Amino acid sequence: MTKTNLSLNRPIAIIDIETTGLSIGSDRIIEISILKLSPDGTEEVHTFRVNPTIPIPAEVSAIHHIFDKDVQNEPTFKELAPKLFQILDPCDLGGYNSNKFDIPLLVEEFLRADQEFDMQNRKSIDVQNIFHKMEQRTLSAAYKFYCHKDLENAHSAEADVRATFDILLAQLQKYDSLQPNVNFLHSFSSATDNVDLAGRIVRNKNGVEVFNFGKHKGKPVAEIFKSEPSYYNWMMDGDFPLSTKRVITQLRLKAFNK
Repeated sequence: MTKTNLSLNRPIAIIDIETTGLSIGSDRIIEISILKLSPDGTEEVHTFRVNPTIPIPAEVSAIHHIFDKDVQNEPTFKELAPKLFQILDPCDLGGYNSNKFDIPLLVEEFLRADQEFDMQNRKSIDVQNIFHKMEQRTLSAAYKFYCHKDLENAHSAEADVRATFDILLAQLQKYDSLQPNVNFLHSFSSATDNVDLAGRIVRNKNGVEVFNFGKHKGKPVAEIFKSEPSYYNWMMDGDFPLSTKRVITQLRLKAFNK
């Protein structure tokens, strides 16, 4: 059991993943570690290696030291999905750069496994965004700054997930302006008001869904899909996450049904 000054109304799962690359739409998880904390202080750690079913590039293996031979006999994500879903239900989520990468890729993997992992009613805490807002710096630097220790075994999912949680606790102790509850930390660690998990579509200050990339950045999605229908087709055929494609399809239907 872990004593923390983080106020929880339901469990929170701090996650870290190692992957075949950085594309949410095409890369795969090869290792996932979950630190699950319950409101009563109970702590669980779950770490899984995953067969990505695609080769791990040599330059990526050089970073996290996980090679094809290390995962060839491990279960696929689809095989692990029911167990992971059970562990993560009904948790809020946290991580380091998790809003931008870990959570969108995790949701993408669930979608590929034909399992709906709904983030709509979950809060998410991105420790990196808190760090950047408070101090502006990598996970190793954050660990050194807040915990006064060197991070050993960086890019090992379990070492990284433990360091991420230690940093979060240190941030709560250091900054009086941070409130130790998930709702506040969810809002504070959100860099943008994302409509899709990857942040390709965001809401502007007026609450309108706009593009957050490319030639139409800042322009309303509904207007572009009406004036340039081929842009929707280009996105649907492109290397965008399935979760993003679902969002733009909903926005397109909404635009044409008005």
